[in-house]
Amino acid sequence: MADKLTSRQQAQIAVLEGLPTKFSQMHRLIEELAGPRPDISVVRRLCRLLDEGKGATSGVGLSALTQTMGSMGMMARRTGGEQMKIRGLREGLASLKINFDGALRAARKPVEPGAADPTAAT
Repeated sequence: MADKLTSRQQAQIAVLEGLPTKFSQMHRLIEELAGPRPDISVVRRLCRLLDEGKGATSGVGLSALTQTMGSMGMMARRTGGEQMKIRGLREGLASLKINFDGALRAARKPVEPGAADPTAAT
């Protein structure tokens, strides 16, 4: 018997499928910030990208991704040690990719009839 995905899972998959392109944009912007003379507009673009992703993932209940993007946004907006900020953003992006893989795997797992939704927030 073919198990079906819930509407919540379908919404999560729709949001998750758009994230890999955003990840590559985030990577490019972070590496641009690591360059010799980063421009403030790069920080603004990165923050806007993180805020858009945060809003999208928050709307479908992907809390791990939402929290990671929120902390990366805070880190990008901070002033101070540039190298520390760059390292934190790189580590945040790595964490984001790991959380993405887990969320995508959970969203694609079919739910048996009568069972609880595995993607539901606890």
